[in-house]
Formats: sequence, C-alpha cells, structure tokens
Amino acid sequence: MVGGEERGRNAVGEPGSRHPVDEKLPPLKMFTSGLQHVAAMYAGVVAPPMIVGPAVGLSAKETAFLMGASLFTAGIATLLQTLGFWRIGARLPFVNGVSFAGVTPMIAIGKDRGHDGIAVIFGAIIVAGLLGFVLAPYFCKLVRFFPPVVTGTVITLIGVSLLPVAFNWSQGGNATADDYGSTTNIAMAAVTLVIVLALRKLLRGFLQQIAILLGLVLGTLIAIPAGITDFGALGDADLVGFPTPFHFGAPQFEVAAIISMCIVMLVCMTESTADMLALGKIVGRPADERTIEGGLRADTLGSAVSPLFNGFMCSAFAQNIGLVAMTKVRSRFVVAAGGAILVLLGLIPVAASVIALVPLPVLGGAGIVLFGSVAASGIQTLATAALEKGENALIVAAAVGVGLIPIAAPDFYHAFPEDLLVVLDSGISTGCVVAIVLNLAFNHWGRGSDAEPGADGADEQPKDPMAVPVVH
Repeated sequence: MVGGEERGRNAVGEPGSRHPVDEKLPPLKMFTSGLQHVAAMYAGVVAPPMIVGPAVGLSAKETAFLMGASLFTAGIATLLQTLGFWRIGARLPFVNGVSFAGVTPMIAIGKDRGHDGIAVIFGAIIVAGLLGFVLAPYFCKLVRFFPPVVTGTVITLIGVSLLPVAFNWSQGGNATADDYGSTTNIAMAAVTLVIVLALRKLLRGFLQQIAILLGLVLGTLIAIPAGITDFGALGDADLVGFPTPFHFGAPQFEVAAIISMCIVMLVCMTESTADMLALGKIVGRPADERTIEGGLRADTLGSAVSPLFNGFMCSAFAQNIGLVAMTKVRSRFVVAAGGAILVLLGLIPVAASVIALVPLPVLGGAGIVLFGSVAASGIQTLATAALEKGENALIVAAAVGVGLIPIAAPDFYHAFPEDLLVVLDSGISTGCVVAIVLNLAFNHWGRGSDAEPGADGADEQPKDPMAVPVVH
C-alpha cells in the first residue's frame, strides 16, 4: 500500500489517490468547468488553421474543415494528457491544442501550394512528432535545471507573453478590419473584464469558480445589441461532420520542411516542460521527471497522430493554466471533460459554431485576467527563489529582459535567418534558455561542495532537485 505522501508525490496518480488533481467532481460541475476551459482555449485552437488555410490557398470551406479538425485533435491530445495510458500523459489538468509556434514555418512551407502544401506540412509534423516521442525520456531530464529562479522567470514570461494575445482579441483580433481597435471593441473588453472581476468578488462556491464562463456568457449577450456578435458561422455550419483521415491527400515528406518542423517541436517541448512545472506548482503536485516525460510523450504522440485527422502540431495551452490558478479547480478530470467537449465540437460543427459566437473583444477582456493570473503565479514562485542570494536577481533580470524582446520589439530579429525566428520570436523559449544557462553559469559551474545553501534558487530548495516537498 502506497502511503499518502508517496501518492501525493506520484506523478501519474496511483488508484485511490486523494490528491485534488485526481478528484472526480459531480457531473454538472465537471461539465461546466470543462466548458470553461474550452471557452478559454477555443480562439487559440482555431486561430492557426484560420491563418494557415488561406495562406496555402485553401477555400473558406476547406479552412473551416481544418478548424473542426483542429478542435477534434486538440481534444484527443488533451485526453492523452489528462487520462493517459502506460507512461503517456502528465495526468495533470493540462490542456493541449494547436501550437502557435508552427504558424510561420507552416506558411513558409505550404504558401500557395494548396493541398500539396498541406500534405507536406502534415508529413513534416508526423516526423517531428515521432522524433519528439523518442527524445522525451531524455528531454525530461532538463527538469533538474529548473529551480525556482528559473521556473518563476519562465512562468512570469508565459503570462506576460500571452497578454498581447488578449490585447489583440480586445481590439477585435483582425488588424485589417475597419473596426480594429474601435472604442466599441475595447469598451466591450473592458465591460467583460469588470463583469469577471465583479463575479469573482460577489459570488461564492461553484459559481465563483465558473466566473470566467459566466462572464463570457454575459459579455456575449451584451455584445449582441452592440453589433459585434457574428451569427454567420452558426447558419453555415453542418450539423454533423467528421475529419476524414488524410482529407487533403497522403502526407508528403520534404527534408527542409521536416527540419523546420523538428525545430518547432523542440521549441514546443521546451515550452511544455515550463508549463508543466508551472502547473505542478499551482496544483500542489510538483512535476518530476516522470511527469514531464509522460507529458512530453502525450504532446509528441498527439502531434504525430494529429495529421491523420488533418490537425496540426499540439502543445501546451498556457492560458488554461491561468484558469486553473484562478478557479482553484485542480481536477484533471475537469480538463478531460473539456477534452471530450473538444472532440464533440470537432464532430458537430454546428456545436462548435455556438462557442464561436463569443466575440473576440469579450474573450480578450476575460483573457486579461486569465493570462495575468499566470504571470502572478510566476511572481509568487520568484518570491521563493532567494533573489537576495548570489546572482539570482541578475539571472531573472537578464532572462526577463531577453524574453520580453519579441513583445516589446517584434521586429528586433528581422535580419536573422527565418529558421532561427522559430526560436527567437518566442520570448518564452529564449527567456527559458537564458535563465537555464545563467543559472548553470552562476550557481553550478565551478561551485564547490561548500557553496552557500539556497544560492541556486531558494532557501528551502533541497540539494536533490527531485526531492521536492509534497503539498497536500
């Protein structure tokens, strides 16, 4: 029989575990909380196919098919993460969806090539996913290089890097639209933000936990007379549809495309590792090597399988980590319910279009709270990182500074080769690399056995990075 402390430490969740991560909630609460996760991630899932489809020359109907397929495959990947099997899946409330990191290289690969372009993209993703699956047991060992000074920095960068997405949604989401940044859009985002904050303040219990979902519903209702709710997608959607395997033809394999997507896969694995560490802190079940290995296997397997159903590369969705932090609902089965809803939306296009009724300005207002919660969690972690010791404050300063470059100066790396931009344009990845390297340089390399305790991240950080205290 496994003791209570060991169960809390177990990354995969032994049967009978009483940790909140393994708690099964009542059906109604499970569904509504899962739906809230879907609402938070929906725009992020459908945005990449909305961008890539027209760029490679697909029609509006074919692009809509890609969107439905992306919802379906995001649901499968999320179920792999939350429920898992064998040593696949983090078994945390961890959401997977289409990665934004692959949008630019996918456009470069498939631009104006139509179905052939999509087939080459899918072939490259399959190879990259399989490579990532093989590398997962080795890549997960990087966890020992993620003390609080590193994880706090990366979590903060995740939240800060997501905020521009919320700001873009708040303005309307389409920079070429006539009403982009209009007072109506921004006012609608502000109203939604106020509603969410008020509901969190005034409500109690379960209703407080679904304040984001309630805020999205109320914001959408208010947006109808404001004229920014589009019902067109609801009328054009089919009642039932299935993402036919290899709808755009058999995958094609080109070396340059494969190399490009393998680089994207490494970026996604880096971000997923950081996200799992962040989520582990938030839910009170610190992510160890086994958790990260399982999570990376689910990421990469989901990515390798995704093209079979016409989906793109899958990776962690950090915005849902903010939702977990805000609602305090830590059950992985809630997120599994969200994954099941995503699969259903992929099979019933008309149901997916109902979620699509939420205007982007409304989603943006709620997103400010969600993504800000991620940054706040990072700051809380940094508070335990003993910044007064050694050069930890310098590590944070340099890593955050480099990580903010793509946000503060988006064209900073414009003269660099396009393949490098896959990494450099991700502030999370560059900030993570800088934090890891500087932590090694200042706190590990050349240190004697009598080095000052706590200099590598926190006063109470154990020498064995895997011996993290269990939080119940």
